[in-house]
Amino acid sequence: MGLSDHPSVRRHRSVGAPPQEKASLSEAEVLQLCRDCGADDVALLSVDDPAIAPQLNEIVRIFPETRTVVSFVCQMNREPVRATVRSIANQEFHETYDSVNETARTFVRELQDRGRRAVNAVAAFPMEQDKFPGKNWALSHKPIAVAAGLGKMGVHRCVIHPKFGSFVLLGTILLADDVQAEKRVLDYNPCLECKLCVAACPVEAIGVDGSFNMLSCYTHNYREFLGGFGDWVETIADSTSADDYRARVPLNETASMWQSLSFKPSYKAAFCISVCPAGEDVLSPFLEDRAAFVERFVKPLQDKAETVYVLEGSDAQDLVARKFPNKTVKTVSWMNVEPTGPSLLFGMRLSFQRRRSKGLDATFHMHFTGAREISGTVDVRRRAVALDFGLKGVPDVVLRVSGPVWVELLSRKLSVPDAVAQGRLEVKGDPELVARLVDCYPRFGRVPHDGSIAEPA
Repeated sequence: MGLSDHPSVRRHRSVGAPPQEKASLSEAEVLQLCRDCGADDVALLSVDDPAIAPQLNEIVRIFPETRTVVSFVCQMNREPVRATVRSIANQEFHETYDSVNETARTFVRELQDRGRRAVNAVAAFPMEQDKFPGKNWALSHKPIAVAAGLGKMGVHRCVIHPKFGSFVLLGTILLADDVQAEKRVLDYNPCLECKLCVAACPVEAIGVDGSFNMLSCYTHNYREFLGGFGDWVETIADSTSADDYRARVPLNETASMWQSLSFKPSYKAAFCISVCPAGEDVLSPFLEDRAAFVERFVKPLQDKAETVYVLEGSDAQDLVARKFPNKTVKTVSWMNVEPTGPSLLFGMRLSFQRRRSKGLDATFHMHFTGAREISGTVDVRRRAVALDFGLKGVPDVVLRVSGPVWVELLSRKLSVPDAVAQGRLEVKGDPELVARLVDCYPRFGRVPHDGSIAEPA
C-alpha cells in the first residue's frame, strides 16, 4: 500500500489541512487558562525580554519556536512545610511538585487540543544527567519567575511571592504564540530581612551579611540527592564487609536512602522556607508576636536532634557543634569533581568557605592547562571571593596548573610545596598564598567512617 492509499492520509486529505491562520491568543485568555489548570498565580514574558536573556539559550534548546514564556506558581500548604517531622514536610514538597507538573501538562494539552504548540518545561529534579557534573537541569525557573514579576529572591535564595511568601514552587511553560502582554513589575522585595532563615539553617549556609554558602546547603539538605548518593555508593564500594559498611553507615541512614530511591528524594532541611514570615498571607503571626513566632516555628528546628552532613574543611564543620549542641555532625565526601579548567574555575565561587579565608587578601591569576584550558582571576578580599573568566587587575600570584593536579590539591592528596617541587605547579609569587587559597575550600575526596582524613595511598 502506497502512502497515498494509507487510510490516515486519505482521511486527512479529504478533510483538508487545518487553517494556518489562527486568532491571536490574548493575555487574559492565557492567564485564565493557566489558573483554570491549577496555577495560583501566573505572568507572561516575551522571549525577547532582556530580563531573561541569560536563559535564552536554555529556552531555545528546549523549544526553538518559543515566543512567549509563561511563568507560574503553585502554593504549598504552610503548616506541613513547617513540621519538624521531615516526612510531613517532604510529602508537601513532592505533592506540590506534582501539582506544578500537572498544571503545566494540562495547560499544554488544552493548547494542543486547540491546535497550538507549547512545551511543559517543568522538571522537579535535575534530569539532564548527560551534562553532569555540569549544569544538569533543563531550565532555570527562579530568574524567570523574578523577571516575570512573580516574586523576588530572598536572603535565603528562594523566590518570595508577594502574597504567598516562600511557600510556592515554580513552573515554566514555553509557548509558540506571540502573546501581547503588559510587563508585570514587582517594585519591592517581599523579603523582610528578618534573618530567621539565618537562625534556622543547621549549616549556616545563609550569612547574616547576606552571603550564601551553596556547598554547605547542598551537602546537607540534598544529602539523598545526586551528590550524597554518589558518596553513599562509594562508601559501599570502600567497605570491606557488611560489618564495615554498618560501622560507616547507621541502619537508619541506609533505610532513609532506600526510601529516597524507592519513593522520592527527601530534603534534610529546607528550614529557611519553613520559618520565613514574608508574604501578605503569611506575615500576620510574625507581626502580632515575633517572640511567639520564633518560639513556635524557629526554635523547634534549632533544637531538633538530627544528623547534619558536612564536608571536611568546610565552615559548617566548625559551626554545627558550637551552635547546635543537639545535632550530630557527620563528615561526608563529595562526588568527584570534573578536572577541567572551566568547571574548576566556576566552582571556586560556589565552594568558597568564607570563614576559612580570614586574613587572606590576594589576587590570583590562574591558568588551568590540559583539557579545556582557561585563564581567570580569583580575587579574595574581606572573606569574599570575586571571579572573572579572564585576567583582570594586578595579581599577587600567578599560577599555572592542570585540572587533575588542582583536584589533587583540593583533595589534600598533594601539598603546594610538593606540587611545586615536582614541577606540577608553577607559581610566580608567594607559594604560601596558594596554600592559603587551597585552605579556603573543603576537602574533595573520600573520608573514612571515623571522620578522620585518610592518608593518600
